[in-house]
Amino acid sequence: MTASDLAERQRLRRHGVGVALAAAGAVAFSGKAIIVKLAYRYQVDAVTLIMWRMLLALPLFLIIAWWGGRGREPMTGRDLRVVCALGFCGYYLSSFLDFLGLQYVSASLERLILYLNPTLVLLLGWFITGRPVLAKQLWAMAVSYAGVLVVFGHEVQWAGWSVLPGVGLIFISAITYALYLVFSGEEVRRLGPLRLTGWASAWASVFCIVQFLLLRPLTSAWEVDPAVIQLSVINALACTVLPILLVMFAIERIGAAASAQAGMVGPLSTVVLGVWILNEPFTPWVVLGAALVLWGVWLLARAR
Repeated sequence: MTASDLAERQRLRRHGVGVALAAAGAVAFSGKAIIVKLAYRYQVDAVTLIMWRMLLALPLFLIIAWWGGRGREPMTGRDLRVVCALGFCGYYLSSFLDFLGLQYVSASLERLILYLNPTLVLLLGWFITGRPVLAKQLWAMAVSYAGVLVVFGHEVQWAGWSVLPGVGLIFISAITYALYLVFSGEEVRRLGPLRLTGWASAWASVFCIVQFLLLRPLTSAWEVDPAVIQLSVINALACTVLPILLVMFAIERIGAAASAQAGMVGPLSTVVLGVWILNEPFTPWVVLGAALVLWGVWLLARAR
């Protein structure tokens, strides 16, 4: 075997590991909706549920922030203020609205709505910076939104119009996270992805804990069913911190674009897990809607 053959084999192995990491991260992150839906069966509210998730994840977020900041310049006062604002918008507000919306809609519809994020980033880029939107990008967006409308129409037939508030909350959640992505670009270059994600998530954890202390008695945190705390541990570790690390390692190996394409397995895994664990309906309309959303996002990636 020549040196070039050996180098090519190593490159392919590295690429395969990167794709596997990105797919695993997408599946793990998509499991969040399943865990939240299971926890709601124990009569817990969104304020308490998200507090437990972020409280348990906070120490790990701080470790990620410290690890990502090794060898870098200390953060300035401006950096701290910007990261705090990004954490409020991108992780606290987005997550809280998502948790609220999951009380009304299926895990499958939630994941498909959140997967519209690239289209929202594109629209916000046009609205804020005046960046032009191409006709083929508009076509890709139309395909994706048609897919969500198909699943939404099916869910209305299944659960009634009570799903509408949930759809609105989750769509606003997607918008707030898209705002985070739009405004975090410069900070990612300045601070590094791990340090920015770690500190933004840590600030979001603080906001969730303070929100709970303001709205609920402290003793109510321990009055939940033990299963809620167990599910929150899984949510914090397997569906929050672990996906962040897996996707970061994947981007390091294969880049952001390839990682995003491998992440398309996420919505499909949510649909499968929703049917398997939550007994959500699985019909041709769900399959069609999911296929349209994934196709539209794929077309958007190609159009860019």
